[in-house]
Amino acid sequence: MNLNERVRNYWEQEPCGTGESIAGEFEPGSLQWFERIEEYRYSVEPFIHQVAQFTRHRGKTVLEVGVGAGTDHLQWARAGCRCFGTDLTDAAIETTRKRLSCYGLESRLQRLDAERLPYLDSSFDVVYSWGVIHHSERPEQIVAEIHRVLKPGGMFIGMVYGRYSLLVLKLWFRQALLKGRPWRSPADVVWNHVESPGTKAYTPREVRRLLSGFSSVALRRFITAYDMTAFPSWARRLFPDDWGWFVTFRAVR
Repeated sequence: MNLNERVRNYWEQEPCGTGESIAGEFEPGSLQWFERIEEYRYSVEPFIHQVAQFTRHRGKTVLEVGVGAGTDHLQWARAGCRCFGTDLTDAAIETTRKRLSCYGLESRLQRLDAERLPYLDSSFDVVYSWGVIHHSERPEQIVAEIHRVLKPGGMFIGMVYGRYSLLVLKLWFRQALLKGRPWRSPADVVWNHVESPGTKAYTPREVRRLLSGFSSVALRRFITAYDMTAFPSWARRLFPDDWGWFVTFRAVR
């Protein structure tokens, strides 16, 4: 079983962001369940709207790579975009389809491995992928495919995990230092202990290298709720965003 098959098996059990701790009191697939998932997502990651700017892309053709629970995909559809969506899992595709149907919205959804996208060159105005490509065996191949299917001047908007962040520091402390294995690297700890097997995290320089085929790249990091776990709320102002778990980007082909 290759890495992408192991990743698929992991996420087929539960699309990202749909855990029982988030919406367990509601019937899965119900409107209340979906709305609780949406409320939670944007409470812990409020900067998604700032980065994606959904409503500014009205009328554009948008591909989302890794639709997950369909929460962001719904925002693209609500914004009046012509939507296409992919995911490695059947669970995510079905969840997203149900999510859109709650509001009478549609998207062309396909389960596939984004290392091989089935679209013609220069098909999309925007490709969006939030916290997805770092789970793939070959993220650079996904980026190459995204570059190929974007129109000239089109934009790739997304997020990957940041290696040198408060979250990874805490994880390294628990999984390496406290277990008497301080030689374990941050990359190794993330690979083995964050979500699906083989998860990657990047430095800003590595993200720029990954996106080097684009004509311009703007990065921004964010301290997240996940970084701040175990810290008092007042401590947030002590930490710069450059220590954040999320590295977001807007890259123009």
